[in-house]
Amino acid sequence: MAKVVLISGSPRKNGNTMQVLGVCKEEVEKAGLEVDLISLHDKSIRSCIACYKCVGSGKCSLDDGLNEIIAKVRPAEGLIVAAPVYFGTARGDLMSALQRIGMVSYNNDKFLSWKVGGPVAVARRGGVSSSYQEMLMFFFINEMIVPGSTYWNIIFGKQPGEALNDAEGINTVRRFAQNVAVLIKKLN
Repeated sequence: MAKVVLISGSPRKNGNTMQVLGVCKEEVEKAGLEVDLISLHDKSIRSCIACYKCVGSGKCSLDDGLNEIIAKVRPAEGLIVAAPVYFGTARGDLMSALQRIGMVSYNNDKFLSWKVGGPVAVARRGGVSSSYQEMLMFFFINEMIVPGSTYWNIIFGKQPGEALNDAEGINTVRRFAQNVAVLIKKLN
């Protein structure tokens, strides 16, 4: 069965970002695909140190739990990542995770190429477009396929649960997750 990995970059276990990914999970599972939902809330993901020890080894030299995530992403057909927006940018530990996952993929078997997925940005107000674009660059530089939706995958909400009240944002993300699943099924 095809699998989609969802990664939440929120430090809150059940915050808006994780709740929005719950909507994605629901849609992907409705389409008959398996989902592995990962939260970074209990991890301390470090930034890439450019040691290049990943070259040829297929894994990162830093021992902070990212290799376990890479082991789940590598065989999956899809990848959706979501980040809360802090001070106008996507949360740093998620970006660090993406950069390191990209380094391992690029310097080895290019396991990210042709995966289907994309980013979701969750914010109280400002910085969602630039954060969405920042995460989108990861998908494009790794030769991934990003399906569209009815709008950009941005959601508004501050307190946990408020994002689910953003009807337009939730409908956009719901459609995006459906499109990820449909495209994976078509490619398979």
